[in-house]
Amino acid sequence: MGKKQLREDQFELYDLSIVVEEIYGVCTCNMNVGDSFYLKSGKISLPDNTDFCLYALQSTIPLLPTKQRKNNPADWMETDSRVTCPDPECKLVMRIDREKSRVLNHDDVSPIKWKK
Repeated sequence: MGKKQLREDQFELYDLSIVVEEIYGVCTCNMNVGDSFYLKSGKISLPDNTDFCLYALQSTIPLLPTKQRKNNPADWMETDSRVTCPDPECKLVMRIDREKSRVLNHDDVSPIKWKK
């Protein structure tokens, strides 16, 4: 993220793409290398007419809010971007990529009004 001048009630989040990078085992959910989903602000989307394994998706979810934010450069979340499916026979590896950043206003995403 560049040096943007933000108001006190604004913050930045990265849009994320999560892509199946490799499959070393047998994926019974018919996932393929290149399958993906996207996170923009608080919403997940998929390319048209595609699906994504619930178990693979759920393994990424705890990491996504932190990957959306700029962290300390030494934080492991800044350097690590791969997640595996929890099925040990599947051995599916996904990569979380940061895309563009967007500026959000606190009051647009929270029912609690911004107060300074």
